[in-house]
Amino acid sequence: MALRPVHVIIKAVDPSAVGRFWAEALGWHAYSPGVTTYVGPAGGLVWPDPVGLGIDLVPVPEAKTATKNRTHLDLATTSEAHQAELVARLLTLGATPVDVGQGDVPWTVLADPEGNEFCVLEPREVYRDTGPIAAVLVDCADPRAMARFWSEATDWTVHEVDDDFASLRSAHGGGPYLEFLRTPDVKTVPDRVHLDLLPYPGDDTAAEVARLRALGAADLDVGQGDASWTCLVDPEGHEFCVLAPS
Repeated sequence: MALRPVHVIIKAVDPSAVGRFWAEALGWHAYSPGVTTYVGPAGGLVWPDPVGLGIDLVPVPEAKTATKNRTHLDLATTSEAHQAELVARLLTLGATPVDVGQGDVPWTVLADPEGNEFCVLEPREVYRDTGPIAAVLVDCADPRAMARFWSEATDWTVHEVDDDFASLRSAHGGGPYLEFLRTPDVKTVPDRVHLDLLPYPGDDTAAEVARLRALGAADLDVGQGDASWTCLVDPEGHEFCVLAPS
């Protein structure tokens, strides 16, 4: 039994506009199958995909606060020229530079049109085959514990782990990494960005949720009511959802 990450959820006041930004940023397409806007590769809705992670923009009434998101996207580049070109293009699309205390680093920190931070990385060999999204990065207090929980919650494999950093990736290879970075700050506001997980065909969703609780997850009430998905938090309070197979 295991779950697979299928979406990166980004809450947005204007999902269509933010979806268009991310589609242009990644070279993907934006689709609006309902109240949300889904961003994924050309060809239609691709989830559930064992490797790819789409972005689903979910409407919310409240704007992002000034507090930095504890989960963000890192974008991959193939050369210094590509990095510079991508940053310049993102700025014309509505991104803004952001100072989160990063200092003099080789990557560029930006925010999307609603203030969600993300990084445009310098070229790194480890991300050569990830596609446009290099990683989903999560701030945390204990990367080792997070790697342990998320590798047991999903079928993703731990690639690197120490006291300050951990990375996981799909056992199928390809696609982005899920990374945990030790930071001194603590969670003070609800997550603006989170993962959605989906059981494999034939697996029992209720049993998967019970398994996650046994691993240290806890239930979360965000006013979802009698929804088909289950809202949880991991052992450090990062929100995520378990979807029911359609």
